[in-house]
Amino acid sequence: MNRILILGGSGFIGNALYKELAPFFDVHATFKTDHARFEKNKHFHQFDYDLEPLDILLNNLKPKFIVTALRGNVTSLVRLHFELSKYIEKNDCKLIFLSSANVFDRFTNYPSYEYDKTLSESSYGRFKIKIENELLRKPSAKYVICRIPMIYGARSPRVHEIKALLNLNKAIDVFPNVVINATHINKLVQQLHYIINRRRRGVFHLGSNDLIHHIDLVKDICLQLGHPQPLLKQIFDSNQDRYLAVLPKDNMLPKHLQLYVEEVVKSSVLI
Repeated sequence: MNRILILGGSGFIGNALYKELAPFFDVHATFKTDHARFEKNKHFHQFDYDLEPLDILLNNLKPKFIVTALRGNVTSLVRLHFELSKYIEKNDCKLIFLSSANVFDRFTNYPSYEYDKTLSESSYGRFKIKIENELLRKPSAKYVICRIPMIYGARSPRVHEIKALLNLNKAIDVFPNVVINATHINKLVQQLHYIINRRRRGVFHLGSNDLIHHIDLVKDICLQLGHPQPLLKQIFDSNQDRYLAVLPKDNMLPKHLQLYVEEVVKSSVLI
């Protein structure tokens, strides 16, 4: 049985992934705080990784795939992932770790590809690298590392924030010298569906195939939302262009699962 466990199924990514996978697999997910809708769903399990051991849940469900989409206390998350690392080593299952473009945030002169060396100057990036390195010691059949850039989409937190600031006529923070790629939530969960279904392995960069300056992406999204002249607060953290982009090269997905920035922009409104 292809049972999937999504740790963090009540969050933005985890819940979108649950909705994508549930019609096709036996999908279970966790939520942390009391929530009537999740409590009624027998496939959702209340779990607080700060307070509870994970082994009871794993031994009861015996998932073939474990997706970690958790946020929160870094120390607790590192401990949990190291527990998962031991679990997948001893059991017939695979861990899908949702990592970040920030594992490369020390490299500012060029975009990064799947098997480039990671190096980060941010605590968030170093946290992701620590977990990645633990998984990379395992056989490749035991894990998938998905590095994800900024996520947009009509219901995404980033677009909600942009809409709120536009409605209040307040400035939106933009980084004119930062070159990025991006994705949107609908495409991301389709990509993860494919990776699970085809039992792919290794490291994947799940972002657009093209690049854009952050300020231009925000301007284009605002235009798509009907605001051609948004109020912007430009933040310069360097005098030169710096890259924070994860491009696919070695582990390419099929063409229908690849995307470009234009699609990310269009995703900011409901179709």
